[in-house]
Amino acid sequence: MGGDRADYLSGGLRPFTCPGCATVVLVKKNSPEHTSVQWTTATSACPELTSSDRPSAQVVGCPRLRAGIAAAVAEGRLAVGDG
Repeated sequence: MGGDRADYLSGGLRPFTCPGCATVVLVKKNSPEHTSVQWTTATSACPELTSSDRPSAQVVGCPRLRAGIAAAVAEGRLAVGDG
């Protein structure tokens, strides 16, 4: 993978532990509206994603993870545009 592409895809990602299930993902807040999340484990580790009757790829996302990221931004533990 080229350096620019690798930086675009993974640059600035920080480990973040979900407050709901303790799953660790990589997160980057590109802007107040845009959050990049990369799973470091199978999404089956998240009880919110696996509790749905739909495959995890069709679930919008984990509300606990989303709320945890929002709290980290509000508390200054995760910066917007940092990376």
